[in-house]
Amino acid sequence: YSSERHISVESGRNVYEKLSSTEQYEPVPYFLAGNEQAYSLYRIPINLMLKDNADDIKEKILNYNQHPVIKKIIDQCGNVTQTFANTFNLNPPEKTLFEELAQQVKIVFIALHGRPGEDGELQLQLNKVGLPFNGSRAESSKITIDKFQTNELLAQNGFKVAQHYKLTEEEWRNNPSATEEKILKEFGFPIIAKPVDDGCSSAVKIIRNENQLHAYAELIFRQDDTLNPAAAGLLKIKDKEEFPRKRYFLIESLISGENCKHFLEITGGMLTTYDETGNIHYEIFEPSETLHEGDILSLLRAAQLLNIEGYARIDAFVRITNDNKVEVVFIEVNSLPGMTPATCIFHQAALNQYKPFEFIEKILEFGFKRNQLLLTK
Repeated sequence: YSSERHISVESGRNVYEKLSSTEQYEPVPYFLAGNEQAYSLYRIPINLMLKDNADDIKEKILNYNQHPVIKKIIDQCGNVTQTFANTFNLNPPEKTLFEELAQQVKIVFIALHGRPGEDGELQLQLNKVGLPFNGSRAESSKITIDKFQTNELLAQNGFKVAQHYKLTEEEWRNNPSATEEKILKEFGFPIIAKPVDDGCSSAVKIIRNENQLHAYAELIFRQDDTLNPAAAGLLKIKDKEEFPRKRYFLIESLISGENCKHFLEITGGMLTTYDETGNIHYEIFEPSETLHEGDILSLLRAAQLLNIEGYARIDAFVRITNDNKVEVVFIEVNSLPGMTPATCIFHQAALNQYKPFEFIEKILEFGFKRNQLLLTK
């Protein structure tokens, strides 16, 4: 139900395609629908998985109707599908409890970006029923989904992050003029405004003046899904652009290349594996912009500090001054990065000799191994 639900579907479809083309895996698609108060899990047929986007799939699940002709074809082709396919993938959508999920599959590949897949909530449910899963554990995910908490932890341990402030709706509504004065004094304009716990690009805006700050606060603290046209126009929000409703948002100083010889925005993927003694080994991929080995090590140290496991993507700015001093400023940690065919993490994995399926398999293998180690403790 996050603003990245459509990208989540694209990630899930790509992982499903890669796994279904192998002999060792029989993937089954599941769809999560709901809101922050409650959500449900549905096992769905392949034809629903291929609908345009998450909203289309949800609508079809809740209003499912199988045409008699389709049912006839499925019945007539029963011998073929039972031999060459998983018959689960032809059944009508079925609401599934986590206890039932544990009887149906051996491991879960979470392809959800944002809540409740990237914040530890789903991981806790899977832990309860003993199902292994991809990515980091619940404790680490709970931290990395929260950009403010991640910034605080990194800064406390000597990493460079943007100056940041968490602005709550209560503070803003109680005294907007005093809050605005505080922001002007501590940050000045321009600044970056973004949700604390949403996707890496969702509702991220450069705020250049007081009017835009008021517009951003009005939109993110609104009471329903309707966007105020004037505020949306002021922030140049496009038609159908996702803009979540939240009770707080993050303000950060704008990182620029001023007084720098070079200024890069980088994104670096990674993969973890276990060695023979059960210790975690971090394999840091070549970032989207080439860095010196010493700078790549800062990505490794940050990953270890945040207890990231499985795989992840770290976004950062790199500033290189005229005297060749290198400064890495961390932007965000994605504990379940996008897995669409075009995503950079597949390109980075390819430089380390992993084909897309091999990369996915490594992620699954780590999940299996972690579960085995936990069971033996």
